[in-house]
Amino acid sequence: MQVLLSVQLLYTIMNISIEVEETEEFNNNIIIAKKKIKKIEPQYKQYSTLFHSKAEVEGLYQTLSVFAGKNNLVISKIEKKDIQAMTKADAIAKATGKKSKAKKDDAKKVENIAYYKIPVEFEITGNFLGYIKFKRQLSLSQKMLNFDKESIQVLKGDTTGAIKVNGTLTIVGLADEFF
Repeated sequence: MQVLLSVQLLYTIMNISIEVEETEEFNNNIIIAKKKIKKIEPQYKQYSTLFHSKAEVEGLYQTLSVFAGKNNLVISKIEKKDIQAMTKADAIAKATGKKSKAKKDDAKKVENIAYYKIPVEFEITGNFLGYIKFKRQLSLSQKMLNFDKESIQVLKGDTTGAIKVNGTLTIVGLADEFF
């Protein structure tokens, strides 16, 4: 009977020893994971700031106005159009250059949405150099902004070389941060 109790006690001690080793391994894995997170967090912040939040979309109008004013431009039209949901299948297809196989119902399900495209139509008048400086300032900002369509016309009869620019720019918002 004493031998049986000794075997059971030895077995229990071995199990505790194994569990202590496993706990130490888990703790080491946690430390390693925390180090990885700390290492890639700046990179995550850098890339995540490329996208706009809902509040930042409204702030975009203010930013455009400030940049335009600094470059002697006048924004006569700025109009946000309907938001377009881009599904994960659309994003993958665009990245690989293939056709999207997304179903129309996919765009209605939040978990299938990769990001949103928000088109903004604009009309700006001023001089060409001011407009180029304006676009440069926008390009230096941390947010993703694309000029999808742009038409520059020289205003006839104007001796100052004024131009009128009509176009559409698109901003991008992440699905979990936008709605």
